[in-house]
Amino acid sequence: MRAAVFHEAHQPMTIETLEVAKPLAHEVLLNTAYAGLCHSDLHFLEGLYPTQTPAVLGHESSAVVEAVGSEVTYVKPGDRVITCLSVFCGTCEYCATGRPQLCNNTSVKLPPGKAQRLFWKGKAVVQFAQLSSFAEQLLVHENAVVKIADDIPLNIGCLVGCGVMTGAGAVMNTAKVPPGATVAVFGCGGIGLSAVNGAAIAGADRVIAIDTVSSKLDVAKLMGATDVINASNVDPVEAIMEMTGGGVEYSFEAVGLKITAEQSFQCLRAGGTATIIGMVPFGMKIELHGWDFLRERKIQGSSMGSNRFRFDMPKLLNAWKKGELKLDHLISSHIKLEDINEGYTNLKGGQVLRQLIDFGVAK
Repeated sequence: MRAAVFHEAHQPMTIETLEVAKPLAHEVLLNTAYAGLCHSDLHFLEGLYPTQTPAVLGHESSAVVEAVGSEVTYVKPGDRVITCLSVFCGTCEYCATGRPQLCNNTSVKLPPGKAQRLFWKGKAVVQFAQLSSFAEQLLVHENAVVKIADDIPLNIGCLVGCGVMTGAGAVMNTAKVPPGATVAVFGCGGIGLSAVNGAAIAGADRVIAIDTVSSKLDVAKLMGATDVINASNVDPVEAIMEMTGGGVEYSFEAVGLKITAEQSFQCLRAGGTATIIGMVPFGMKIELHGWDFLRERKIQGSSMGSNRFRFDMPKLLNAWKKGELKLDHLISSHIKLEDINEGYTNLKGGQVLRQLIDFGVAK
């Protein structure tokens, strides 16, 4: 099967022919339908986060089951699924206390380089995020997939596999934004727009979207933003303070920068909570004023939207079917695997939302 192989930072991925192992007892072999180009992978392509190489990146995908291991009962060949990097064991302390997204069981969440699933020139290739979606086939643990209904298009399902779950989940699961709240979202990429949409679905009274690209702010309005701020023209913190009369109750950082992480905290009113969704570069420190904490302002992280993905993803897709969750606006284009490097150049330019690699599996 063909896959995009990542060799080293700042170098293009190459399209290679890889071998994939046969499913072990609790593994499933998938034919990839769509894979999303997520900004998180760009962090590794640019060397902002370390990873072993050679590797096949990609972590947002939909697929059709090709084969299953001897002990798999959850899916069967022909089933349509979404993959998720939050593979869970179901028995560790995190899973047992309702936080499967933090599962630390290395029997299912294999350390980087330990999976013996993909091979190139006779040597194992690193399976990124337990998935490696930039390939025609995926071999994953059965607890890394969720079944979806036959009436859900696989390109729509793919979006929920990471970006939408991460953004909307941060609002609904991590921060638990209540009806009537005031919300600010820094960054209007796929994750930030999903946070905007999630806040609107949660019933927030005011949802302020911040970005430097006017076209993305236009999409934010379609996703439920009541106000937008172009941060290339004004100081977003000052603007938020002025328009809200003292700050928001909840803020979300979906860019992955030091400055926006700090701004998300600075725009809070007393008692407010900032949630960092974006991947701030590895080793980068965030600086905050200690006095602000005396007014009970809080800052927290969110891992993949604090998901319980086999429950949350079907719920999100039902919201899409009812017209509440706006997924179609997120798709900028469908591309081929050979166009992946150009796709990431476009993503880095900031003018696109989600580009989906179409592997030709979906009917």
